[in-house]
Amino acid sequence: MDVQTCLVTGAAGFIGSHLAERLLDDGYAVIGVDCFTDYYPRAFKESNLEGLRGRPGFRFIEGDLGRMDLDALLDGVAFVFHQAAQAGVRASWGQSFAVYTDLNILTTQKLLEAARRASHLHKFVCASSSSVYGDSPELPLRESGPVAPVSPYGVTKLAAEHLARLYAANFGLPTVSLRYFTVYGPRQRPDMAFHKFLRAIYAGEPIPVYGDGEQTRDFTFVADAVAANVACMHHGAPGSYFNIGGGSRVTLNHCLEVLREVTGRPVCIARHDPQHGDVRHTWADTTAAQTVLGFQPQVSLQEGLAAEAAWYRDVVLARGLDRA
Repeated sequence: MDVQTCLVTGAAGFIGSHLAERLLDDGYAVIGVDCFTDYYPRAFKESNLEGLRGRPGFRFIEGDLGRMDLDALLDGVAFVFHQAAQAGVRASWGQSFAVYTDLNILTTQKLLEAARRASHLHKFVCASSSSVYGDSPELPLRESGPVAPVSPYGVTKLAAEHLARLYAANFGLPTVSLRYFTVYGPRQRPDMAFHKFLRAIYAGEPIPVYGDGEQTRDFTFVADAVAANVACMHHGAPGSYFNIGGGSRVTLNHCLEVLREVTGRPVCIARHDPQHGDVRHTWADTTAAQTVLGFQPQVSLQEGLAAEAAWYRDVVLARGLDRA
C-alpha cells in the first residue's frame, strides 16, 4: 500500500510539531514547512523539531509559503494541515496588522488557490480560532452563533476561515476549519498564558493577571487538538467548521491554583487592568465535533498542566530557552 503524504504548515510551531509527529506515528509521510518568523525566539522552534528531524518519512522545508512554488510543494500531497499563522491577540494592533493580513489571509488564499489545482488532494484542514466569536454573551459558543472578533488577529482568522469555505462552495475544495479554544501543553509558545505563568513561578516572580482573574477559558490540551485534525482526514463535509474545546472551562484563578499544585511552588499574583482585545469568557459547544468527527477530549486540565510544567522544567529551564 502506498504511503500517503501530508503537508503540515507551521510544522516547527506548537501545534504543528505535535501534529507532524502524530501523522508520522500513524504511518503517513510528512512534509513540514515553517518560515521561522521572529514572533518568538527560533530556539524554541528548533527544539520543537528535534523529535522530527531525521525520522523516516519526514522532510522539512524552511520557507515562506507566500513566496514558494506552491504547485510543486503540493504535488502528490493528499492532506494539507494549514497550521501556520501569525499568532497573538495583543500584538495584532497598529502597524503590525500588515503582518497578520499577509501571513493569515493572503498566504492562506495562495495556498487554497494552489490546493484546488492539486490532483491528489483529499482534505484541506485549516486552523481557525475561538477568537472569531469575540466577546459573545451567548454561552456556550456554537458554530451557528454570531461571530464578531474583538481583535485584529480574530478578524484575520475569520477571514481565512471564510476563504476556506468559499473555496469549498465555489470549487469543491474539501476544506474543514477547526476553531481552537485556548490550546495548551508542552511546547506552548512563550507568549501564551500558561508558559508565561510557569516562567514567573520558576523564577519566583509575580504573575501578571489582567482583570479580576474570574475570566474563563475552555482549555484544550494539544494532543486533543491534534486528534481533531486527524479525525478531519476522513470526516467533515467540504466547507464545514467545528469548535475544538477541551471541556475544561475554568477561571484563571482556578488555573493558578492548579499550577501551584503541579509545580509545588508558591504563586504570587500582580493585578493589572484588562487588555484591549481580550474576551471575558470562552466556552465551546463541541456537539458538532463529537457527532461528525467523533471528537472527545481525553486529557484533564490537571494532567495537561502537569505535562506542560514537566516540559517547562526539563526542556525550557534545562536549556535556558526563555533566556534566548
